[in-house]
Amino acid sequence: MDRFGEMIHAMGDVVRKGGFGTSVTPVSQFYFQQAFNNVLFGPWKKIAEGYGKMVLGYYGKTPVEPDPEVVRIASEELGLKPTDVTPLELDDANPKKGLKAAAVMLDEAGIEKTDENLFIAATCKEKGVTFLKGEAKLMIRKNEPPASASGTSSDADVFTVDVNGTSYVVQKEDGALVVDGNRYQISVSEGGDAPAAAPSGGGGGGEAEEITAPMPGSVFKVVCKEGDSVAEGDQLVILEAMKMEVPVKAPKAGTVASLLVAPGDAITSGQVLLKIS
Repeated sequence: MDRFGEMIHAMGDVVRKGGFGTSVTPVSQFYFQQAFNNVLFGPWKKIAEGYGKMVLGYYGKTPVEPDPEVVRIASEELGLKPTDVTPLELDDANPKKGLKAAAVMLDEAGIEKTDENLFIAATCKEKGVTFLKGEAKLMIRKNEPPASASGTSSDADVFTVDVNGTSYVVQKEDGALVVDGNRYQISVSEGGDAPAAAPSGGGGGGEAEEITAPMPGSVFKVVCKEGDSVAEGDQLVILEAMKMEVPVKAPKAGTVASLLVAPGDAITSGQVLLKIS
């Protein structure tokens, strides 16, 4: 967040060109998401979905008409036309919304259709179902004592690491380390030699290309699997950062050679997510 000051400065332009929608949740989040994109990717090079739908009229009419050029860019990037149909009419006409759609999602996941579960699935969609299945990352920090000998973990599975005076409880779990609720995939090998550098030059046409994370966050969804053939521009992984879903796309056509992350993994900026050959 070393560019936070630039993002705050960009907010004025984003609010003005967005039509001065009321700056409360979720519109306040739309504004920051678009300011974030404008600073990191260049002005209006990447439209945040919520902001784009707002200027196109999918959440109702803004107090002031949005900037026509921003409307044009949002329409092209999101593949949506501007509309003056009310949000209620749009929702009623959408087969993916409402109780019927929520009931289908719960049936497919094998979850009981209680009023509470229907509400969670209808409002939170895929994330809600993931939560109900017990697979969601709750991001709650807590210290738990090691399981007893009769449990699933031994003392060696849970340990404390001190880093510059700060203690972290670390748990080993299925080839990963869980630190403060964040899961990190790891691999350990013997020896201290540095890995061999990839050969340079034009003769390595079959070499795998590393696809890295553009920002820190967590893995929301993995859209591909090892061995899949992908085209340039296909979505491979969807990251989640600051309530934004950020798709990572294939820079070229090829085959997914290796997949190095899973849903829920915490990732850092520049971390290799997968490789394409």
